[in-house]
Amino acid sequence: MCIIYLSIAKDPDWPLYIAANRDEFHARPAQPAAPWDANPDIFSGLDLSGGGTWLAINRNGRFAMLTNFRDPSGFIPQAPTRGLLVSNFVDGIMTAGDYATQVWKTGDQYNGFNLIVGDVNEVFYTGNRQDAPPQKLTHGSYILSNHLLDTPWPKAERLRRGLDALTPDCCPDALQQVFALLKDTTPAPDDTLPDTGIPLERERLLSSPFIISENYGTRCSSIIAVDRAGEATFSELTYAPDASETGRRDWTFSMHNPYRY
Repeated sequence: MCIIYLSIAKDPDWPLYIAANRDEFHARPAQPAAPWDANPDIFSGLDLSGGGTWLAINRNGRFAMLTNFRDPSGFIPQAPTRGLLVSNFVDGIMTAGDYATQVWKTGDQYNGFNLIVGDVNEVFYTGNRQDAPPQKLTHGSYILSNHLLDTPWPKAERLRRGLDALTPDCCPDALQQVFALLKDTTPAPDDTLPDTGIPLERERLLSSPFIISENYGTRCSSIIAVDRAGEATFSELTYAPDASETGRRDWTFSMHNPYRY
């Protein structure tokens, strides 16, 4: 997952609202979003290569999401898959705070990552490229790409402004508005690009919220919306390398526990 918008009760009627794009090599196999066979209360896509997932929610209120931290100089060839950090939390019993602290203390074994985990009581952000301990997230909106939380990269700021301007909802028109913002292919001007240790041409390619290229790009867009009554929607669009849609899945379900924020 390469860009995530997260709203925590920014609108009091919607305690949880997530809009995200997952960017990955097209050759890496993945299963579209669906309930897990082993635990039908959990909804997510699945990485069929490394295992785990990038975004998941459990009807008991647990949710998690992951992005890579772009750091080519710190690449570990045989590092364990980061997707299990998401899967292990949503299918586990540790509180969000305890899990984030555990991951922060043991995260050096992984390649660079950002992780957000939440339960019905609280939400935390952590990763292995910042010195600070896990950060508790309060009411408001957040944006996460391939650097630290709320880093003002052009694509991140543009997506955040666009989504902040919308009123959260899960009706078809509202979902379509969000998917349209997620499919923004406008590159950032060269003089605003970050320097993350990759060639300028690559920085330019990765500078839009939605990425299109022959070998690598946006594979899916996802929306998770949970209202104050605990009614949830998980909608996903999947894409071919040319950005044409290959499928859509819409799941609606009731959460077992209400969010307390």
